[in-house]
Amino acid sequence: MALIEVDSICKRYVRRARTTGRGAALRGLFVREKVVTDALSDVSFTIEAGELVGYIGPNGAGKSTTVKLLAGILTPDSGTCRINGLVPWEERREHVARIGVVFGQRTQLWWDLPVIESFDLLADIYRLDRTHYETTRDRLIDRLSIGPFLEQPVRQLSLGQRMRADLAASLLHRPRILFLDEPTIGLDAPGKLAIRDFVRTINAEEGVTVILTTHDMDDIEALSSRLMIINSGRIVADGAPSILTDELARNREVVVDVTPAHGGEARPPEGTLAAALERSRTRWSLEGGRFRFDVDPTVLSVPELIRLVGEQYTMRDISIETAPIEEVVRRIYARTDGGANAPTASS
Repeated sequence: MALIEVDSICKRYVRRARTTGRGAALRGLFVREKVVTDALSDVSFTIEAGELVGYIGPNGAGKSTTVKLLAGILTPDSGTCRINGLVPWEERREHVARIGVVFGQRTQLWWDLPVIESFDLLADIYRLDRTHYETTRDRLIDRLSIGPFLEQPVRQLSLGQRMRADLAASLLHRPRILFLDEPTIGLDAPGKLAIRDFVRTINAEEGVTVILTTHDMDDIEALSSRLMIINSGRIVADGAPSILTDELARNREVVVDVTPAHGGEARPPEGTLAAALERSRTRWSLEGGRFRFDVDPTVLSVPELIRLVGEQYTMRDISIETAPIEEVVRRIYARTDGGANAPTASS
């Protein structure tokens, strides 16, 4: 049986619609219009013990809602979920003793207390055996290089220091599952590398199952062995990170500098070049003597495109580029965004 089993989860948010204009406040006394947003729509997946799963999507896609449901913070409107045999929102006390959660923009540490005292308080909350707690705490302090600021109040820590302390706090009770929601947001390069190295280590050496939500594609490339993409509340892709590299292979940007006629702007494509661009639905732009072609090599090969350009123009320079990972992800979002997450109004 999988460690995490999610089946047909749906979650809606309902809020009052705000109206503007003359008489809006008076109308609101008699007609209360509600806006319903489908945060998650029929989401299903399984995760095996020891996996390190990247979970990505645009803002508002449903990532944080999913994590909150898995953590037992929210209750779905329909669907089922079992994590290690427990229903998170029904058996929350037993469930949270087995998981760790880090929200990048929130802290579980006490703002005015030194870091070490926050750790001791968490040990009391989880009712940890003192010897086991101190062994785990000291190991985490060493691995995350927390020692130099253990006695500082949390409010005096830098963002990178606080994130390392929060990560240690989430693992004091030795959970087998770790949810990381934007753990590297706002960190500098050394801070991100430290977090990534630690997450990779606890996953590989200790078998901790990790679910990572992030907008940082470097996090995904560095850590994930599996990638799930959510858009408009629905899982639109699930598999190896090659989901992105396969998409990456579908498009090349070919930049060709040509010699414009009579020192002006090059004329638009004609003849066989124009026909090939139209047939392959290749997007192109022309500025002065520079063409940019967005090519799908499976439809129109790059060598064939260059040959056709060379028949019509005198070429001065050619460069071939792949789209950045962020652009590839944006294309996946755009292709799968059917407006399913659009709010609807009802009285």
